[in-house]
Amino acid sequence: MSTWYENAVFYHMYPLGMTGAPKENPLSENNDSKRFDELDLWVSHMQKLGCNALYIGPLFESSSHGYDTRDYKLVDRRLGTNTDFTHFVKLCHEAGIRVVVDGVFNHTGREFFAFQDIQQKKWDSPYTSWYKGISFDWQSPLGDSFGYDAWQNHFELPCLNLQNPQVKEYLFDVIRFWIDEFDIDGIRLDCANVLDFQFMKELRKQTDSMKEDFWLMGEVIHGDYSRWANTEMLYSVTNYELHKSLYSGLNDHNFFEIAHNVRRLEAIGTKLYTFLDNHDENRIASKLKKELHLPLAYLLLFTLPGIPSIYYGGEWGIKGMRTNYSDVELRPQLAMADSSKLHCPLTDFITQLAHIHANEPAFAGGRYQELLLTNRQYAFARHGKDDAVITAANSDDLSASLMIPVPFAASSAENLMDGSIIPIKDGRLSITLPGNEGVILKVTEDK
Repeated sequence: MSTWYENAVFYHMYPLGMTGAPKENPLSENNDSKRFDELDLWVSHMQKLGCNALYIGPLFESSSHGYDTRDYKLVDRRLGTNTDFTHFVKLCHEAGIRVVVDGVFNHTGREFFAFQDIQQKKWDSPYTSWYKGISFDWQSPLGDSFGYDAWQNHFELPCLNLQNPQVKEYLFDVIRFWIDEFDIDGIRLDCANVLDFQFMKELRKQTDSMKEDFWLMGEVIHGDYSRWANTEMLYSVTNYELHKSLYSGLNDHNFFEIAHNVRRLEAIGTKLYTFLDNHDENRIASKLKKELHLPLAYLLLFTLPGIPSIYYGGEWGIKGMRTNYSDVELRPQLAMADSSKLHCPLTDFITQLAHIHANEPAFAGGRYQELLLTNRQYAFARHGKDDAVITAANSDDLSASLMIPVPFAASSAENLMDGSIIPIKDGRLSITLPGNEGVILKVTEDK
């Protein structure tokens, strides 16, 4: 029996951006924000879209962008209260949506209690070993009387020492709190590519005992993903390799790039978290050279191996590019009240894909098999128990007539997009795909 995350279609929210929260969060201000009233409205939208899981973050009290954590046990006051978030999770669960939050464990903000204690007591602080590279032989660029390791030399983000048993126990206690207080279903580990491996192994053991089927997913960009996603550490990591190959393969009319990437990751591919855009990447609608390729990109996202995710606004094809100074366009304010104006054919197409994905067990870890590959045409199967779901895509402007080999004896295929039936002759499916379109077909093995 497969787990909830193997069957998941994720929705991804960056709540500070989508609710238009202030960029800074001064301690001096009382903030009685009710932005969860707006976020609550998105639950039914996710459900209609066909999403059964949510990755939301950053959420916890921070000084600015959300990843400079101030208090791990408080929801960011710019969004609302702990009680507001508890209610939000309850609404999600009632709608059949699991909730995964950001875990920012590589670093804290400078307003976190342990760092402030070092600022005040210097070498007499009991927390000097909580951070990496604490040294009183030099001063930080931000005027501290000591130096320290900072994430990518961003000194507003001092790095935690995850080899310190006290730090580990503190963070494990934080996760217990999130589970007990909010009933979350998993954590996305920020900066997992630089986290201590032993810490992640202990984290896996701890969380497995805290809640059944608690999911750990890590942010990893480069490297051998199996180093992180394995039986000892994380269940999944972000599949940036597929993300890159999807948009560049479509832009260059090179399905070989996509197919090569899928083959290379085949051993762990069905476990990986797949996406077209996120809060750190330019919007896919801005990355693609041809707007007609946007539905094809989503078709591949939902049918290739992996756990697909829609970044908020993606269902409306919104655009956004980062600048040298700002990620604001990637994280825009969007109100649920505007959804009817934003609704477009892509919204309906993604909804159809999400429901097909949820209804076909082959997509929950089903074996991948390449069936046809040219620069501009691509067909592959995902295998179920006695059937297979075949996806065929044509990135050319002209229509393409394809003869797709069927991987077992079958007499016909059902078009899952429109319900039509296509005969299979001599072990092959004969179809004509219009330019820049694709199709999903289900084939059941003859008995």
